[in-house]
Amino acid sequence: MIDASLASFERDVLEASREVPVVVDFWAPWCGPCRALGPLLEKLERESGGRWRLVKVNSDENPELSAQFGVRSIPFVVAFVDGKPVSHFLGAQPEGAIRAFLEKLVPDPSELELRHARAALAAGQPAIAEEHLRNAIALDPSNDAARLDSVTLFLDRGDLVRAREQFALLSPKAEQASAWPTVSARLEAAERAATLPATGELERRIAADPGDLDARRDLAEARIASRDFAAALEQLLEIVRRDRAYGDDLGRRKMLAVFEMAAGDPDLVSDYRRRLSATLY
Repeated sequence: MIDASLASFERDVLEASREVPVVVDFWAPWCGPCRALGPLLEKLERESGGRWRLVKVNSDENPELSAQFGVRSIPFVVAFVDGKPVSHFLGAQPEGAIRAFLEKLVPDPSELELRHARAALAAGQPAIAEEHLRNAIALDPSNDAARLDSVTLFLDRGDLVRAREQFALLSPKAEQASAWPTVSARLEAAERAATLPATGELERRIAADPGDLDARRDLAEARIASRDFAAALEQLLEIVRRDRAYGDDLGRRKMLAVFEMAAGDPDLVSDYRRRLSATLY
């Protein structure tokens, strides 16, 4: 538990809430219900093992903060996540009600590990990310988001065997995840690439017969596997131009998946989205 003021609020609450939820208790020394609620919140914070943080704000000493958050009566408790207020309650509450409030606010341990893994990946620390993903899955084997991230990590590393193992353990609900189309398309490309002829041979086939859509598909899969997205998109767009129905609209569907994989190159994605639209319409 820490005490915050107007000067420290951004650091102690807004910035800190990007790591774990922060619960702010607006109180005052003269407030009887505050004296009952405060120790209870402090006890629950100690029990949480760092899953959330408690910050206390003396409303008498910080009227600007009280006005900013519309505090008209105390105790007033407001929770922050990712720098924003997300939930609150007014007045002293029984312990059961506060625990229910916190359970909705605080992610389970598996989700926390997943957050740590994604932060490590963003920081360019794949080994640390892998450890957190392993922890997330151990804590909750049904955490499909952690498994999908693991598949991506192993594909980045070129470890197709372990990527396939993790993919096979996904639950049926995984197909509803936003990452599913991208991850499944990338894994399929890597698996196909492992059995395809050399890219030079595929290029010679296309040069000899530009209408060889099977060769174009295979070359696109090889380029996806090597993360050469521009070359993959060029082949897929040519498939769309020559035969929209090929492979049940495979060219367009694969292009949409590659757009997600290449999100880090918005100019490339924008260019090929425009070219795809011009081809279709």
